Amino acid sequence: MSDESVETLAARIARLLTDRIVSGEIAPGTRLRQDHIAAEFGASHVPVREAFLELKIQGLAEGLPRRGFRVTDFDLAELREVAEMRASLESLALRHAAPNMTRAILTEAEEVTRRGDTADNVRDWEAANRHFHRLILSPCRMPRLLRTIDDLHVASARFLFAAWRRDWEARTDHDHRSVIDALRKGQTDRACATLARHVGWIGKRKSARKNADARETYEIPG
Repeated sequence: MSDESVETLAARIARLLTDRIVSGEIAPGTRLRQDHIAAEFGASHVPVREAFLELKIQGLAEGLPRRGFRVTDFDLAELREVAEMRASLESLALRHAAPNMTRAILTEAEEVTRRGDTADNVRDWEAANRHFHRLILSPCRMPRLLRTIDDLHVASARFLFAAWRRDWEARTDHDHRSVIDALRKGQTDRACATLARHVGWIGKRKSARKNADARETYEIPG
């Protein structure tokens, strides 16, 4: 097996495990068993370990001394950190993206926002939301910054899925439309300020489930 094929398989395993962790299919604290995952994907231990290391970089897994890897827990302190980092970095990216913004990008961003408004489940909404952010930030042409923002979106998605897994409610994203409007008018400062406030705010909601306890669930709303 060539190095390129190992890397490709490792990336695929990492992507699928990321989706399972973010969606809650693999719960926090779960041990990632190298043998089991290698058997599932028909792979050797090499690409599986590479995938685990990628999950570690994203903050989704942590190494255990002589015990392999497990899925990380997450808490309100991490959510606050992610929200503050996203507010700063996405505002920076948008400021650099604004001079390269095109009418076509903004038209597509508007369509993606409408798609999110009509989503009937949290997975479809999160996909549309992430697509919107990638569209308006990619013109910054700063690949390292964009990779960091992508990792932060993965962390945000864990909180989003945890908050809305059982009782999704459709939402209308007025902030996305405000950002688009500001960019259309060349008002970069307003667009950046709106985006920073949007991703930096931490939402709080109580479970709608019957017989649920009084604990509150937090999320980043965009």
